[in-house]
Amino acid sequence: MGYRVDKTEDEWKVELNPQEFHILREAGTERPGTGELLNENREGVYRCRACQAELFRSETKFDAHCGWPSFYAPQESDAVELLPDTSLGYERTEVRCAACGSHLGHVFDDAPQTPTGNRFCMNSVSLAFDQA
Repeated sequence: MGYRVDKTEDEWKVELNPQEFHILREAGTERPGTGELLNENREGVYRCRACQAELFRSETKFDAHCGWPSFYAPQESDAVELLPDTSLGYERTEVRCAACGSHLGHVFDDAPQTPTGNRFCMNSVSLAFDQA
């Protein structure tokens, strides 16, 4: 897929610290319960850490008790792209930034307490927060 923000991996390495690069560009995962945005409860917008595209709003964030910031829907349906991921030997759905292709986390359909039934389980490292 062609992205609005198109950079080489070498360019990303210059812009991102090693942990950000590993998670955003190599589809890594931060340890559960360690992310700085896990307990963020202020009103605001969550952006892609790599390209600053708006992804989620605080109104859709909820405590899924999974160890990562969770949202029930992206800000706009085209803010993220969903891709099949079988890297662990079973199928799940990877979530990437639609603007730059950076890995954000995964989405699961196991949140019946939300309006959509979805849990977008995101790495804090993949996100930047702007308070409203």
